[in-house]
Amino acid sequence: MGGFFQELAKVLAQRWLSLLAIPGAFFIAVAWLGVTLGHAKAWDHTLLSQRATAVATAVTKLPAGAQVLLVVAFLVAPAGVGFAVQALAGVTRRLWLGQWPRQLAALPVRRRRARWHRLVAKRRCLEDDSPEPRTAREQDLVDAAADRVNRMAMAEPGRPTWMGDRIHAVESVALHRSGLDLTFGWPRLWLLLPETTRTELSNAHAAFAAAVATGTWALPYLVLAAFWWPAAVIAVLVGLTGWARARAAITDLSSLAEAAVDLHGRELAAALGVVDPEGTGPLTVDDGERTTALMRKGR
Repeated sequence: MGGFFQELAKVLAQRWLSLLAIPGAFFIAVAWLGVTLGHAKAWDHTLLSQRATAVATAVTKLPAGAQVLLVVAFLVAPAGVGFAVQALAGVTRRLWLGQWPRQLAALPVRRRRARWHRLVAKRRCLEDDSPEPRTAREQDLVDAAADRVNRMAMAEPGRPTWMGDRIHAVESVALHRSGLDLTFGWPRLWLLLPETTRTELSNAHAAFAAAVATGTWALPYLVLAAFWWPAAVIAVLVGLTGWARARAAITDLSSLAEAAVDLHGRELAAALGVVDPEGTGPLTVDDGERTTALMRKGR
């Protein structure tokens, strides 16, 4: 047990450093730069050197006890800033996943659906104009059209953002192709998944959470930009980095979740007594709907 808690302490310390302390310390340093230099002298190296020397001299003249308190404050302050910023991570997550108020989401969803249906129509026109067997050139055109559809959304859009639609597509495909309502089915399916599958899903979710945390740091830098304009550049870079990582992570997470439903959906139905445990093949829509009815319990 002692070894377990030691390893847990190491993991917590690593997460504290990566998610709170290091970003918090960097932000405090940038904030000091901003307050010191301001807009007018944003790149004044001479002024920065003078102020840094003055601060260092003032610190050396402090009593030993005051210096110790200053060191403690320097260690604690980054974590405090980090906790404050991470409290906003839920806002970033909801924004990126398209969990917006209905009034705000309605128009973007309609536009995304209209564009998606136009892309699907173009693909179907290509398929109709070049029935099988197709030449290599014709098949390339059809595949390219299909790729444009899938890059936008893997199913009919239902959320106002790309990342939100990746998750929505998993739910939509499971419901319409397998009859499973993942709102009720996912917790039960999770209990049946092999450990390796759950580990892969957990890692993908952790990567997305870390990307959300990174992107959230753009918010305090935007505030700081009111005092020191280079902070706006940092905010854009941090925000784009988090956003790009989040897109990659949500792609992995949604792909793994859909694969888990495909490979283990029948096991869920068998565990609930809907299908024969010895049976094979994909879960049918009828069997999936019966499974969903059992899980919903009339709700």
